[in-house]
Amino acid sequence: MKRYRLWLWLAVVFLFLNACIHTIAMFTHPTPANETERQMIYLITNYKMDLGAGFKRSYFQLFTALSSCFSFICLLGGLTLTFMLKKRAPVEILKGIAGIHLLVFGALFVVILMLTFLPPMILSGLIVLFLTVGWLTTPASDTAT
Repeated sequence: MKRYRLWLWLAVVFLFLNACIHTIAMFTHPTPANETERQMIYLITNYKMDLGAGFKRSYFQLFTALSSCFSFICLLGGLTLTFMLKKRAPVEILKGIAGIHLLVFGALFVVILMLTFLPPMILSGLIVLFLTVGWLTTPASDTAT
């Protein structure tokens, strides 16, 4: 029954990997393949909409904020699971934290499936897979081990 720790460590690895890859990808800039794409990229990066209350942001700024939040949530998930695993938290708490992570990253995975492309789908899917297996194999209490 100690295998649950392996599955949760694998989830941690993919949480950190996802955060790193996503952060690196934020610093790349798309190159237009044609005139239409050039115009679109120009508007996305330079046209600022009036969002009220004095805020004027471009779609690129909004996308960057959203993208950084995804990296931060993966980092938070990885750090909390790492802390719990290293401190050998009681299995009741570990199962609860894994369940919360599964709920949040499961919902995130559904959104990613509907709105993004293959690499984030695969990485997020692996996170959800390892969290699910880890949560299912974690005993309900210390007396069960």
